Amino acid sequence: MRKLQQEIIRELKVQSRIDPVEEFRRSVDFLKDYLKKYDFLKSYVLGISGGQDSTLAGFMAQTAVNELNNEINGDNYEFIAVRLPYGNQIDEDDCQDALDFIQPSRTVRVDIQQAVDASQAAVEQGIAPINEYIKGNTKARERMKVQYDIAAACQGVVIGTDHAAEAVTGFYTKYGDGAADVMPLYRLNKRQGRSMLKVLGCPEHLYNKVPTADLESDKPLLPDEVALGVSYEAIDDYLEGKTVDAKEAEVIESWYLKTRHKRLGPITVFDQWWK
Repeated sequence: MRKLQQEIIRELKVQSRIDPVEEFRRSVDFLKDYLKKYDFLKSYVLGISGGQDSTLAGFMAQTAVNELNNEINGDNYEFIAVRLPYGNQIDEDDCQDALDFIQPSRTVRVDIQQAVDASQAAVEQGIAPINEYIKGNTKARERMKVQYDIAAACQGVVIGTDHAAEAVTGFYTKYGDGAADVMPLYRLNKRQGRSMLKVLGCPEHLYNKVPTADLESDKPLLPDEVALGVSYEAIDDYLEGKTVDAKEAEVIESWYLKTRHKRLGPITVFDQWWK
């Protein structure tokens, strides 16, 4: 195994094998314990995109609040699923299927288009034109801002969907979908999350859906693997300690090294890792 590969596996705490049922229970118990620890918290908030990761994290959250409510024989806790389209979303049917599977306590829809376009217009007026890549990150940050607004209004905390296969490549927006209060998928790779949804009875087309951030309007539903230049199968093999093609390993490690700033806090005068 490559030296950096060992370091990455240790840092991201990836297991080479998991029991999907046990790991699902581990995440649900974690979410339950967090709410019980702080008596002022009443809800979890998560944006539902219709993809694998938010479907799994949402189902975990709803399971946690259902169990907590059953334990107290009440309805103190809720999971708020948030739909955050930019106008009309191409894969809206998948989003609705995910919601049908999760059965959230409450669903809220906030169209971010007006806010994102206003921000774009203001920056372009004072600075320079904003390309679709930059605007895509604006969309991700606006979505997270909305989730935090909802969480603040509902005594809640925001769930993130970051997992090991995203973390190793830094394939998320800093202070956008990379910002959250709790990360129940942390430690899992893509295929492990897929195996959990399979045993949970999730519709197959959701966990087998081609992963996409879908942030750039001129490249709708651009597959993550195209943007990254490496497949999730290779990333998962790498994270499980398996031998992968040297070129694939180099791509993964290149992403890991140049996105390290995303996995750490803001740099201070005491930090040396960046030098």
